Amino acid sequence: MTPPSDRIRNIAVGLIVREGRALVEIYPATDRHGVFARAIGGGIEFGESASDAVRREFEEELDIELAEVRQLAVTENIFEAGWARGHEVVHVFAVRSPAFDALPWDAELSVLDAQTTVRWVELDALRADDPPFYPSGMLDLVERLDASAR
Repeated sequence: MTPPSDRIRNIAVGLIVREGRALVEIYPATDRHGVFARAIGGGIEFGESASDAVRREFEEELDIELAEVRQLAVTENIFEAGWARGHEVVHVFAVRSPAFDALPWDAELSVLDAQTTVRWVELDALRADDPPFYPSGMLDLVERLDASAR
């Protein structure tokens, strides 16, 4: 995760929910923060649509092509991360790929362009803040996706 600055950052993230679990990126603990989960995605480049950005991010980070991208919401994430304040406009998508449908519950994927991993986390654990799940508002959206899948 890029340290926050005094600018508003536009990001695109994808949510994958299956049988009461969400696929999330796990950031390891550092001297500045504990372990936390984040929706998979990243920055939108100048001239790029949010849906193209989320597709590109999944290809860059996991080498996975998305079969479906459906916009769910646009939210704001205003936060302090120990060393600075941050402000993100978050374009949130429900995403699908056959690769995720076949991914076992105990799988842990290495993110190709970071020192993080991706894994399934039960929604009950995310509700209990174990680990905390960012950006703000993602838990409500994964719960809605989970409820609509039942």
